[in-house]
Amino acid sequence: MTPVAADVIVARVESLLSRHRSAPVTVAGWRRLEPYAIARARLEGGERVIVKWMRPHPGAARHATSQRLRTEVAALRFLSDDLASGLAPRVIAADLDAELVVLEDLAPRTALDGLLRAEGAATHADRLAAFARVRGELNAATAGRAGLYGARRRALGPAGDTERFAGFQEEGRRQAALLGAPIEGGAERELAAALEELEHPGPFLALSNGDPEANNVLVHATGDPDARLIDFEFAGYTHALHDAVCLHVPGPGWVSVDAALAGGYRRALAAGVPEAEDDRRYGLGLSAACFSYVLVRLERVARVGARPPGDGSRVQLVATLEAAARTADEHRSLPRLAGWARRVAGLLRRRWPDADLDLDDRTVFPPYTPRRR
Repeated sequence: MTPVAADVIVARVESLLSRHRSAPVTVAGWRRLEPYAIARARLEGGERVIVKWMRPHPGAARHATSQRLRTEVAALRFLSDDLASGLAPRVIAADLDAELVVLEDLAPRTALDGLLRAEGAATHADRLAAFARVRGELNAATAGRAGLYGARRRALGPAGDTERFAGFQEEGRRQAALLGAPIEGGAERELAAALEELEHPGPFLALSNGDPEANNVLVHATGDPDARLIDFEFAGYTHALHDAVCLHVPGPGWVSVDAALAGGYRRALAAGVPEAEDDRRYGLGLSAACFSYVLVRLERVARVGARPPGDGSRVQLVATLEAAARTADEHRSLPRLAGWARRVAGLLRRRWPDADLDLDDRTVFPPYTPRRR
């Protein structure tokens, strides 16, 4: 963003806050948080706030970017105003026509993924536990409240396409077939059951921020981690166990994760969704969510295969498949889909010898080993 553009945003923030507070507000300090359309502003008097505005994402129409900001405002106000929850930042002021929002600044908390990359997971075991717990707390607090959230969201305009991953899943199936491992027979029947579970979550219907990864949770670097969730642009009601996948299957930034954290998530979820204590129901929902995520990630096979040997995306994709299969095995659910995932992983190991590694070797792949880029 050029200095002129920054000046324009600052002027809009001052105008918005002055109207909101019925008194003149001056921005005394401004720091862009690259590469995002986000800045930390210091107001005259010392108050610090987060400013977020919209800019088009590659390939996204302008109305889609506007919808994302409206979704975030609806979700954050739902959590703070309707549920009196402290799980996420408060909206201080918003001008949705100008696509500008001012949020509570949660500093000195910092993004968990940065701490993991800099110091390793062993140093931040308490913060990882808080990460798992706060995801369960979000789901527990919002289960059974979909109507209230829906009313808030509709009041701000159309929400847009809520099935943003459907095309990726279809492409993932196509890529698996091209590899020589189509989903058919018993695996096809299990996939249908898995998708039915995710489509009709029943008591597991809960709010997700739509991107449940370690970069979207803020914690204190030392002392009480006191986790908070951010980035609700893709928020919506869905099967709660989509939010647990990141504890079992590597996300975009990692080759390995630590499924032992999932106990904290499950206990927190059960506080609002008692059905989470049912091993069969929980295992089916979790396994279904993991395989749904696997299909999304498989759409990348051709692009990942075009990268040079040694690129971390290759071993990450193998790890994703094998972790999903292991999760299903551990929960005694969807065995044929687990077998299919192991088959695909084996085909990729043979296609990419550089990815044919011992992923169980924790001396090489300790929890939250970053993907080499």
